[in-house]
Amino acid sequence: MYRNHTKVVEIGDRKIGGGNPILIQSMTNTRTEDVEATVQQILALEAAGCEIVRCTVPTLEAAEALKEIKKRIHIPLVADIHFDYKMAIAAMENGADKIRINPGNIGSIEKIKAVVDVAKEKNIPIRVGVNSGSLEKELVEKYQGVTAEGLVESALDKVKIIEDLGYDNLVISIKSSDVMMCVKAHELLAKQTNYPLHVGITEAGTLYSGNIKSAIGLGIILYQGIGDTIRVSLTGDPVEEIKSAKRILKTLNLRKGGIEVVSCPTCGRTKIDLIGLANQVETMVQEFPLDIKVAVMGCVVNGPGEAKEADIGIAGGKGEGLLIKKGEIVKKVPESELLSVLREELANWK
Repeated sequence: MYRNHTKVVEIGDRKIGGGNPILIQSMTNTRTEDVEATVQQILALEAAGCEIVRCTVPTLEAAEALKEIKKRIHIPLVADIHFDYKMAIAAMENGADKIRINPGNIGSIEKIKAVVDVAKEKNIPIRVGVNSGSLEKELVEKYQGVTAEGLVESALDKVKIIEDLGYDNLVISIKSSDVMMCVKAHELLAKQTNYPLHVGITEAGTLYSGNIKSAIGLGIILYQGIGDTIRVSLTGDPVEEIKSAKRILKTLNLRKGGIEVVSCPTCGRTKIDLIGLANQVETMVQEFPLDIKVAVMGCVVNGPGEAKEADIGIAGGKGEGLLIKKGEIVKKVPESELLSVLREELANWK
């Protein structure tokens, strides 16, 4: 497995690579200069299970805000830099645990060296990020378009620039909105480097399309043992990215813990708002640090039988429903109480 062969990189008090657990990341969509809004969003991300968070640093004010943000959060903070090398330096001076740059966008070798020198002095890891949308013109021409091979060559070229400056505390990310190109690029890259890889499908889209593209892309990549930290990129509330990432890792048996909700697809026998109820249950169970399976079934005919593999479940009837444990009916309750009864059971789970 490639994951066991990647080098270990420390990001704040967390470690990725070397077979360590795959960590979940997200990125704030607040103005980083707005300390209060950014802190509140990060705390919400933490509560959802985010383990590393990234903030954009487009201004000196944003870089300086990192110092105050860091005091009020509990997970490592990554500064995202696009063009100005001075922002990268300022971010590190204000406590960033890691910086994300594309050396190709930073400018001259002198500017890149200035960033690397500070990172080296403070032993701050650098994530070298390359996106298909910004692939160099010469590589597009060489490979007759944007290709997986071009992405890999671009990333390794950028890594070599930093290695030649005497630094190797690095993480690599190569992202594309083309799922299968992204998969192929990671397969190629994993054979050519032992740096830990940050994996994601960039610009994946809305909750609907983004979740499907991310689940397929990350699923194929991670199943091959490639990837040390992930982000599910969605156009929406960043908390949704964490929920999706946790589900992807759990589905692949790469993470234990967390309640798994299973629910039936509804049919003509359904007499309750099963769709609404299932969504409420899925949100509610995030509160409980349990490693169990919860079933939400739409009818009392097949509900008990279908819920047998679950640790606990509810099944709705007309105006009422059943509480089921290990396929056995425990009690009947009014439909309006199903959610609260389930919550009480989970709160007292032993």
